[in-house]
This record gives sequence, structure tokens and C-alpha cells, in this order.
Amino acid sequence: MNPFKRGAGSSGLLFGVGAYGAWGLFPGFFPLLKPAGAAEILAHRIVWMALLMVIVVAALRRLGDLRRMTGRVWLLLAAASGLIAANWVIYIYAVNNGHVVDAALGYFINPLVSVALGVLIFRESLNRAQLFALLVAVLAVLILAVELGAPPWISLGLALSFAFYGLVKKVVPTDPRVSVGVEAALASPFALVYILVGVAAGQQAFLSNGPWHTVSMIASGPVTAIPLLLFAVAARRLPMVSLGLLMYLTPVMQLSWGVFIGNEPMPPARWLGFMLIWLALAVFTGDAIYRNRRPPAVLNP
Repeated sequence: MNPFKRGAGSSGLLFGVGAYGAWGLFPGFFPLLKPAGAAEILAHRIVWMALLMVIVVAALRRLGDLRRMTGRVWLLLAAASGLIAANWVIYIYAVNNGHVVDAALGYFINPLVSVALGVLIFRESLNRAQLFALLVAVLAVLILAVELGAPPWISLGLALSFAFYGLVKKVVPTDPRVSVGVEAALASPFALVYILVGVAAGQQAFLSNGPWHTVSMIASGPVTAIPLLLFAVAARRLPMVSLGLLMYLTPVMQLSWGVFIGNEPMPPARWLGFMLIWLALAVFTGDAIYRNRRPPAVLNP
């Protein structure tokens, strides 16, 4: 079946492009929130997103799902909340401090980290193409570490936090819109305390840089939630292969932003590291498409 067929598939494609395209534009949004620091932006992002998601979940009449969630599910969502918060604060720091290219690298690496976690945690097996892709990715990270003089911590932090977040979400039997709302709600008390303490100490930029800055900080909630909601719809309507291919739209846009708009340096060793990552992803994706389209084996009677 063609994954981009008309009907649900074509509308799913639009939702997927909307989600990944919005994430690709994030490097242009978060610098607008300066002089607020990464922690303050994260706190407002969580609080305003939580408020919006309460409205969304109530409008969808899914509040009853909360009563049916077990203690294990609440613990898993608490872990997911911590992981996505860590991912967000690393990302905000990166794009506001001239490391958009490092952020893009993190999201290029992320699918390969997810494969490695599948092997280590779920005991999934690797074929030769997947093993080759992982070894090439490790070589790329080593080259980038030598070029930087240290491991690419921003890239690795983003890749690891989002891969573990995906791992937790894989085993949570909850509607994705409800789970996103719960993740934001669980983190919002900590975020709200941080905001209030900062306001009392006169260390918050929220109300001290004009109405446009205040509105922009509030908008960080919807800006965060809307792509997640678009992604939730796309995930239901698109085959996994199509969704996986769309995922590369975000880091491609981020890399383009960092190089052509942010004028971030790209020495030859960094280009070599990126090209090896792209080679690994090409092998990994090509193998996934081949296995997805290959007809099932027919057993002889």
C-alpha cells in the first residue's frame, strides 16, 4: 500500500509536515525570548503548555482517562516529563547560544540511538545493514569529538533524552494527547515555583521587557503544544516508514538555519561527521523501506 495515498494518508502527511516543519522553525522562535535564560523559558513553556493541554483534554472529554491510569502509568509519565523537560532546556540553551548545528546533529543521531536502545533494552536483533549504520554513527561521533576537543555533549544530550523519552512513551498505554497533558501538568508545579521565586527576587525577564516579550513568553506554551498535537494525529494516520522519513525534515531545517542564517562555523571535520551520519541514516532508512515493502515469506507445506 502506498503510504501517501489519498484520504487519511494525505491528511496525515499534512499533519506530519506541519509538526516537523514547526519544530524546524524553533531556532527562529526561542531567540525572540531573550534576555530570558533557558531555565526561565523552560518554566514558562511548561506552565502555559499545561494550561492549554488542560483545555484540550477537557474539550476532547478525556479527563476520565486520568481516573483509569495506574500507579505504574503515573510513574512512567513522570519519567517522561523529566526527560522531555531535559530535552527542552538543552535545546533552548543550544539555539539561544549559537549551537543550532549541534542541535540538528542531535536529532540526526536520535533514530540511531533509538535503535541501540531497542537492542540493549528490548533485546531486538540487528541485521548487517543496521549494525553497519550504528558503527558508522559511532565513528561520526568520534570524529566530531576530536574536532571539538570534547564529546558533542549538546548533540548527545538531545539524542539520548529524546530517545529515552520515546522509549518510555512506547510502553505507556495512554492516549498521546492525555499523556502530553499529564507530562506538562506534572512538571508545572516545579516550573511555577521557579517563576514565582524568580519574580520575588526580581530575576525574571517575563514582565520587565515590555508587553511583546510577555506575550511571546506566554505563546511558548501553544508553540510547544501545537506541533505535539499535530504529531499525535500524524502518528495515527501515517505508516511508521512515512513518519520516520518525515522526521528528518526537522534537523535538515535546523542545520540550514544554523549554517545559512546563524553563520555557525562548519569546518571540514564537522562536515565529515555530518556526512557519515547521513550515510548511516541512508543505510538505516533504506533497509527499513526494503524490509517494509518486502513480501512476507511463504512457508512451504
